[in-house]
Amino acid sequence: MLATSERFPRIMNLKATLEHIAVVLNHPKYAGNIGSAARCAKNMGIERLIVVSDREYRQEEIRQMSTHLAADVVDSIVYFRDLGEALSGFNYIVGTTARLGLARGPVVSPREMAEQVIEISRDNEVALLFGPEDTGLTNDDLRYCHTVVSIPTSERFRSLNLSHAVMILCYEISVAETGIPVRFTPKMASSRELEGMYGHIGALLQKIGFLNPENPEYWMMHIRRLFSRIRLQAKEVRIIRGICRQLCWYLHHKTLDIPDREP
Repeated sequence: MLATSERFPRIMNLKATLEHIAVVLNHPKYAGNIGSAARCAKNMGIERLIVVSDREYRQEEIRQMSTHLAADVVDSIVYFRDLGEALSGFNYIVGTTARLGLARGPVVSPREMAEQVIEISRDNEVALLFGPEDTGLTNDDLRYCHTVVSIPTSERFRSLNLSHAVMILCYEISVAETGIPVRFTPKMASSRELEGMYGHIGALLQKIGFLNPENPEYWMMHIRRLFSRIRLQAKEVRIIRGICRQLCWYLHHKTLDIPDREP
């Protein structure tokens, strides 16, 4: 007979684990917006800020907009030149977009995202990814993301300042609370591990002629979305990579009659 705790899991009102969450700014244009984003994140209890850029920013402008109360966040900003490297240690990545369409895939609201992050952030590192002020994240940037958020705005004026978007997402996460059964939340594979897996999958699909050489990213985009919904663990990623490696080896050493791919 099952123990009481197994039949009736204990329910707790859980909140997000803020120390496992970081704001990532991808190529921000203005130093002042970095400072404003640092202040907004600190207001909501999120104190990790990452900036991806190949340029230097005026520190006095950053500090002026962050105020002295968020100076510790500014002092601990980690800078990267490459987005993939900046995200490599994260297990769950939230992208942001103002543009909707098939190429962007399904989107969720900030509140829906916050509810997901509550449980995920207990044992996983979460990144909130924001693009440049003028263009936002590209489709190539969004390929790293497990979910994409669109902030509802007026149809007459959809543009948000970067720091406003940061504040909205951080606020929703900070106040989100849900009653869920207390259970073990497995650690998800890191972005670095997932990118390695996608590399092996892409190499295999190219060998068997599945990918269109003129647009190989089309099917890879859909494959990424599929695996992002599954929330793979590191062991599962290693299994998939092992299968791909073995199949690539077999294709290299054996002669197979592979039928032509249908259009």
